[in-house]
Amino acid sequence: MGTDIASGAEGELMAVINENVSDSVAHERWIELAYIRGASGREFTTAATNVQPAPDQPRTAVGRRDQRST
Repeated sequence: MGTDIASGAEGELMAVINENVSDSVAHERWIELAYIRGASGREFTTAATNVQPAPDQPRTAVGRRDQRST
């Protein structure tokens, strides 16, 4: 379970994908999007950096991300 810190919504992290979110071919913009499935069963996206483990979950995923970037 994860929490989207931008909206406060919680759900199951389904995937993190590097997606092209640009509106034109000339100016590409790539971002890591997290796909989260909420309690309703509907998925929503948020920036991967906005996802934190839900309060009752271990913070191991965040620790791994920090280690990769160093």
